[in-house]
Amino acid sequence: MPPALQADRFSARRSSALVGAGILSSRLAGLVRERIFAHYFGNSAAADAFKAAFRIPNLLQNLFGEGVLSASFIPVYVSLHARGDEAEARRLAGAVLAVLSLATVLMVLAGVLAAPWLIEVIAPGFHGPERALTIELVRIFFPGAGLLVFSAWCLGVLNSHHRFFLSYAAPVVWNGAIIAALLYYGPHHDQFSLAVYVAWGTVAGSVLQVAVQWPSVKKLLGPIVLSLGRGSVHLREVIVNAMPVFAGRGVVQISAYVDALLASLLPTGAVATLAYSQTLYLLPVSLFGMSVSAAELPAMSRATGSEQAVADLLRKRLLIGLRQISFFMLPSVLGFLILGDVIVAAVYRTGAFNHHDVIYVWGTLAGASVGLLASSRGRLYSSTYYALRDTRSPLNYALIRVALTTVLGIIAAFWLPGWLGLAPAWGVAGLTVAAGFAAWVEFVLLRRGLRRRIQAPDAPKLFMLKLTLAAAAAAAAARALLDALPHSAAGLPLWGPWPTAAVVLGCFGALYFVLCYLLRVPEITAVPRLLRRR
Repeated sequence: MPPALQADRFSARRSSALVGAGILSSRLAGLVRERIFAHYFGNSAAADAFKAAFRIPNLLQNLFGEGVLSASFIPVYVSLHARGDEAEARRLAGAVLAVLSLATVLMVLAGVLAAPWLIEVIAPGFHGPERALTIELVRIFFPGAGLLVFSAWCLGVLNSHHRFFLSYAAPVVWNGAIIAALLYYGPHHDQFSLAVYVAWGTVAGSVLQVAVQWPSVKKLLGPIVLSLGRGSVHLREVIVNAMPVFAGRGVVQISAYVDALLASLLPTGAVATLAYSQTLYLLPVSLFGMSVSAAELPAMSRATGSEQAVADLLRKRLLIGLRQISFFMLPSVLGFLILGDVIVAAVYRTGAFNHHDVIYVWGTLAGASVGLLASSRGRLYSSTYYALRDTRSPLNYALIRVALTTVLGIIAAFWLPGWLGLAPAWGVAGLTVAAGFAAWVEFVLLRRGLRRRIQAPDAPKLFMLKLTLAAAAAAAAARALLDALPHSAAGLPLWGPWPTAAVVLGCFGALYFVLCYLLRVPEITAVPRLLRRR
């Protein structure tokens, strides 16, 4: 392998490892939060209200947050730094912060005032105390979500300067505040009252999340001058680039809200089950898909020279990223499908969350795994479009995905369970399967567009075959080990969820790495050499 390509791979792995380490720390804290939440709430009506309410103000973070800023702000900001115009880069950062602040304040006020009408649109299946609780929670969540938008701005600045770890680890303190509220108020309050206290914990966590990033951002930017950037060509470029991404995020959020709306019409527990499964589903997407994509975007945005030189660099970095993502995502897919009950039980089975809930969430998680590989690799393709300053193409493909998700979701949620002879509650698993199929359609469109534009590569077929064989064999062996462990008369492992998961999942992971090494997969055979270099 040429030394330059080795250096690029090492740099890409180092950057994505920093992002991954930060995401891992925050996601682990999130799993602890979800386990404690499941202990006190289970799949109750209060849990449904909490999960549904949190989706509504979360619109702010998704519309104005990390995805939009990464696609529109980072390429322009990095380009100014690459040209040595640091003063203009600082002015741009201040102008973006000012415009973001104004838009966020207006959205928070509108959200608080319109909460009752939002519930009618998002969760029409809620009535009585459940509906009243959801409205109260929405009004609490909105200010906290607004603060998380500023956290996303901090992330954009830090990522542009290759300070990856802090920005992605900052949510640890957000999770910590929620965990503290659960543990302090949980033993002494009923579920409806506890939901309100935990909602205020999310607001406190949002304040802390911004606070831990602010000193580093201030050190990088120096004095921050807020202005609306009138006449700034760079701010105009950021806003123009942001509009398609904003619209794309909007339609994706509409899709998520359609899922929540459909789930609210299913039996009690469907909304919470959907949220529980998404927490697990998003863990590998964040760790491996988001980490690689976030690390590659600033590197891709620094590409300069002729059109052919830029295309060559993007192809090289795209191939490296696709191989990294596939190496970790394929075992994640097989793990969720074959060992999902072990994973769900280890995270959630406690208190009010019983074995029936474990199977329910596993089925929903298995449905979500259908689109896992497509969603994670699609993020990297989208980052490549953003590096090319093309934010419109991903929007067009997202519109197609959302339309498919909506149509297929309605069919899968309300009719498919009856066709298969299943209980209506399993409609929530149908929702995740429909979303997974639509994710594959979007992925194919993203890849085809980049192939026409820069002859974008895909992960080699032999490489993907090796990974699939290794993951399938490792998962089958781990399942056989699970069946061989001692079980109770009710069919549950006698060792308990955590020890069982440690043994079974540990076997799965170790065997996958061994098989990849024997199959001479470069991503595993290069690890010892990289460690020596470090």
